[in-house]
Amino acid sequence: MSSNFEGIAFSTPVPEDRYHDVIVHLRHNFFADEPINKSVELCQPGEPHAELEEHSLSTLRDGLSVMALDTETGEVIGVALNGVQHMGDLNAAQEKLEKMTDGSFKQIFGLLYSLNQTLDLFSKYEVENIFECRILSVDSRFRGRGLAKELMRRSEEVAKDAGFKVFKEDATGLFSQKIAASLGHETVYQMEYSSYTNKEGDIIFNTPSPHNSLKIMVKLLQ
Repeated sequence: MSSNFEGIAFSTPVPEDRYHDVIVHLRHNFFADEPINKSVELCQPGEPHAELEEHSLSTLRDGLSVMALDTETGEVIGVALNGVQHMGDLNAAQEKLEKMTDGSFKQIFGLLYSLNQTLDLFSKYEVENIFECRILSVDSRFRGRGLAKELMRRSEEVAKDAGFKVFKEDATGLFSQKIAASLGHETVYQMEYSSYTNKEGDIIFNTPSPHNSLKIMVKLLQ
């Protein structure tokens, strides 16, 4: 193991008794800071968000996620939340979304779901399920060591071992886009945030620089 990861242990799948610890990590390191979430102030750092947490827990239950731990403290310091997207899931997800009350959450996931439906990667790649990296997060104290890339690399191993053909992510920020590209993922769709406007012409997601676009990225594993 690289010296960059001395003192770090990796675990997959994430055991159920660590789910809460993963959620706490995400509250402090991802939910508020993810570029689209941040642009609409979806939540504040450290605060809970019911819909995001249920989305994360349902992904953890798929048993494909990868967790990084500080071996000295046992603390969760990074996670790749990976789930399975089955053919037909997007229709069900959109129906569920309509019943939610958080307007910003509906706006964000409504966009992601509609773009993925339009792309129809299931038909494109002739598959019935897709391995999806939904959240890639590293504790701010441990960034700059390549940990996010290692979490995604290990996620690819999980996907291959489980027999998936397609690995996909909706990469909403520049850093995750660069990591995915460095591992051979290709952009199948790109949308500049400045081009996504309401009826009045106002930009809906004023994301912080340098996060200027959303990319849907794919790597074929077989």
